[in-house]
Amino acid sequence: MKPENLRTALAAAIASGAMDGENPTIVLYDLDAFRARIRELVTELPGARHALAVKANPLAALLTEARALGLGAEVASRAELEHALRIGFDRSVIVFDSPAKTVGELRRALEAGVHLNLDNLQEVERVFSILGEAGPSRGIGLRVNPTVGPGRIEETSTATAHSKFGVTLDEHRDEILQAFGRHRWLTGLHVHVGSQGCSLEQMALGVRRVLDLARSVNERAGAARIRQVDIGGGLTFRYRDSDPLYSVRDYARALERLCPELFTSGYDVITEFGRWVNAPTGVAITRVEYTKIAGGRRIAIIHVGADLFLRMVHLPDSYYHRISVFDATGAVKEGPLEVQDVAGPLCFSGDLLARERSLPRLEPGDYVVIHDVGAYTLSMWSRYNSRQAPAVYGFEELPGGPVTLKLLKPEETIDDVLRFW
Repeated sequence: MKPENLRTALAAAIASGAMDGENPTIVLYDLDAFRARIRELVTELPGARHALAVKANPLAALLTEARALGLGAEVASRAELEHALRIGFDRSVIVFDSPAKTVGELRRALEAGVHLNLDNLQEVERVFSILGEAGPSRGIGLRVNPTVGPGRIEETSTATAHSKFGVTLDEHRDEILQAFGRHRWLTGLHVHVGSQGCSLEQMALGVRRVLDLARSVNERAGAARIRQVDIGGGLTFRYRDSDPLYSVRDYARALERLCPELFTSGYDVITEFGRWVNAPTGVAITRVEYTKIAGGRRIAIIHVGADLFLRMVHLPDSYYHRISVFDATGAVKEGPLEVQDVAGPLCFSGDLLARERSLPRLEPGDYVVIHDVGAYTLSMWSRYNSRQAPAVYGFEELPGGPVTLKLLKPEETIDDVLRFW
């Protein structure tokens, strides 16, 4: 998010009362930036259909924007499937992935006519028990694990030897080929090696191995059996300066080098970007409620922690967010930097967003802005301590007019929270 846009939006939030004494936190999205990321994706990978990963950010307002710009939706649960259907995504570009789909979920997906990716060979036979050889109206793919190894973050690397996702290619190649030989409705291959922490070469190598498998399936069938190739999720995003900075164009070039036939052999190519599209378009803004000195170090208490930043708090070596500080008027906080902790409100000592971070001195009433929160934050909201999820706003610059702020999702009420329990 551009600094000037952030300052303008923060000023609007303060002036409008969106942030006041009892509303100390909001999540804010730059809608123009969100649209620009989607346009870049579509422009740089024009030969693919793009299914935006709902798990990264299920906000209906943003998914509606994505649908209007021609994207589909990748879903991983029954609720996400129904969410995508209700928003009105083209069913041919709704992709249902999950390693634990029930019979009921499979029946619903087949009835809805969305694209299914099956996770394992037992699931293939389960679908056969439902379908027989009649075949669905949409293609069905099989997820394979190309075992190209872990990226920098083990927890989000999905192509390791012991991964829970997909069918390991080296171990089960013959069984995979037999499954495609038995079931003519099996027409796709799906691969996802991970995104955050994975290199372009690693991702392209996973696709390369799947294309080699596709050739083997087609040769054995004596026909072009593989019609869909789902290359999975997006790119490593740069949360900190030491992270690589990848563009979609960089990824497209890596695919062209290692997989030149991907877009020239008649395959229906599907992608599942999520983090790369969403992450840089959102910030969380929260008020400093109290400060204290403990062990000679200042600690600032804010209103979000592991509830909104589950991965950042529990895996601080792997996940990081930049932090900016504004004073109570919305002006950028000046002054010398001090080593401080920024702590969330939850009842455990590890609820720290920043440990020994150098920031301008934090005082009650200041605003802490956590950057790049558009993906895998609100979608992973924790119910611990039964706190209310914050309001979500979007802002955009209208032609010839000022930046406007609009409510995308209201703050949860106490009744909303208690209804869960």
